[in-house]
Amino acid sequence: MRVWRFLVTVLATVAVAVVLGALVPRPLWPAAMAGQGTRHILVLKNPIHTDIAIPVDDRVRQRFHFLADAGIPTENPQVRYIVFGWGGRAFYLETPTWSQLKAEPVIKALTLDAAVMHVDVAGAIAEPHPDIAGFDVTETDFAALLDYIEASFQHGANGPVAIESAGYSNFDRFYEANGRFNALVGCNTWTAAALRAAGLRTGWWNPLPVSLGLSMRLYN
Repeated sequence: MRVWRFLVTVLATVAVAVVLGALVPRPLWPAAMAGQGTRHILVLKNPIHTDIAIPVDDRVRQRFHFLADAGIPTENPQVRYIVFGWGGRAFYLETPTWSQLKAEPVIKALTLDAAVMHVDVAGAIAEPHPDIAGFDVTETDFAALLDYIEASFQHGANGPVAIESAGYSNFDRFYEANGRFNALVGCNTWTAAALRAAGLRTGWWNPLPVSLGLSMRLYN
């Protein structure tokens, strides 16, 4: 009985923290508008994970030229977005589909794991869609977002460090990332921090896509 009470208390505490994390804005006060939003970025979500889709132009291609060097077809004229995500190494690399879910990556994701960046490309993405949220940001905030994303990659002597033979298809790659992944600081908190770098407001703590989405709707 005591064990059950403890578990209920823990779950209730986590639930309250998630709700408050979504309802308390970060930053608390909106920043003064610095100009009209001219760059349209997207947040893509599934039940547990979020990515940021960056519209492609020549400046973005040049900024992330190492992607083309690694075989990601960013130069293809049909590519409209580069999609960036941050996550736990074991879960990301070993779980390309839910049918391949294993215990060890889940345990590492809930405790502590190394982090990786996943990069993919996409063509035209139709809006509105329940799993897609679009936001207009200024050129200055867009540049700050690119800075944040680039700083998330681990850099070696020759630039970002690609993980050999790691990818879900011929069009995506994994890279070593800065930071450590756990249940409290995960893929969705990385997305939230990236959005704040782009001048948007999120909840104070957004461990789940649903809480991040709620805060983004409330404060942007």
